[in-house]
Amino acid sequence: MKTNQELADFLRSRRSRLQLDGGALAVHRRRRTPGLRREEVAQRAGISVEWYVKLEQGRAVSPSDETIEALSRALELDAVEQAHLRSLVGKEKRPPFLREVAPASLRRLVASLPHPAYVTGRRWDVLAWNDAAAELFGDFARIPVKDRNILLFMLTDPKARRLFGTGWTKEAKRIVSLFRAAHDHWAGDAAFRDLVERIRAGCSEFSAWWQLHDIGAPVSGTKLLHHPVDGPVPYEYTTFQANDDPRLKLAIYLKR
Repeated sequence: MKTNQELADFLRSRRSRLQLDGGALAVHRRRRTPGLRREEVAQRAGISVEWYVKLEQGRAVSPSDETIEALSRALELDAVEQAHLRSLVGKEKRPPFLREVAPASLRRLVASLPHPAYVTGRRWDVLAWNDAAAELFGDFARIPVKDRNILLFMLTDPKARRLFGTGWTKEAKRIVSLFRAAHDHWAGDAAFRDLVERIRAGCSEFSAWWQLHDIGAPVSGTKLLHHPVDGPVPYEYTTFQANDDPRLKLAIYLKR
């Protein structure tokens, strides 16, 4: 029987975060495991316990839109988590992952920018970058192609901790939550599995963050980076999806 382990893990992680309401809180505190019971989530959602158990076991079931909405309310999911739940339910079998290639036009555009900029693919592999990015993050041309990955840089390279300083933990957790959203659609793929294991081996904090199953969405913002020449510099950053190939994203950093 086919299973949907990513859906099962996601549902369990969200159930474990819920608290009982009102007078039932004292009972909750005596429980050995955190969160609500399966029966309580099923009751909240207005579905049978048997049906919810099948979902949380990842068994081959296809919940309706109404059930997904009811589960979203019962598990108190935010908009990003609701979208992730829907995508997990509807995910299809994918061919093996292949590292993308940035088109020449996009490479020329990135090279022409005066600000640090780079292009990544679905697995956060670095596919193109400019001189300003090489000065800030390090020259990806000096490392093997298989190691040109933002997650590997951020979570396993000591230079990243120096670059982000006291803000490293917050940024690293944010990146892990963003990657989690992509990973769950490729779980089981050798390329994604290998990347996760490499990060796990090189970052002591990663396993605990990964187990939280946080799901993030891309946002723009400001980061304080310790430039190797200019010292601490606040950067505004944002990302853009490529029109010709939506798998590719362009990230740009501007000094404030």
